[in-house]
Amino acid sequence: MEARETAPAFDFEVKEQDRWLPIANVARIMKNALPENAKIAKEAKECMQECVSEFISFITSEASEKCQQEKRKTVNGEDILFAMTSLGFENYSEALKIYLAKYREVSIL
Repeated sequence: MEARETAPAFDFEVKEQDRWLPIANVARIMKNALPENAKIAKEAKECMQECVSEFISFITSEASEKCQQEKRKTVNGEDILFAMTSLGFENYSEALKIYLAKYREVSIL
């Protein structure tokens, strides 16, 4: 039996809009990646909002499963990197390992 099947059920309902990142934040990130004069259709913003929110949920769920198996309650950066690698995103996890190490160096200062 998979760990997902044995996870405790919650008694509250999560609204659709609460599952997604704020569209203004998604649009800002998209705009920063495009040329200055580029326009982004509302439909494109909404599609990206749903995709990135689902991606984050997917990775976090895998990381959370690892924590549950190890009887820990807090998901940390290594858990996220482990989840990304185990789900086939090793190219990203390698780059993020470097970023996480540099972030921790700066955080200590």
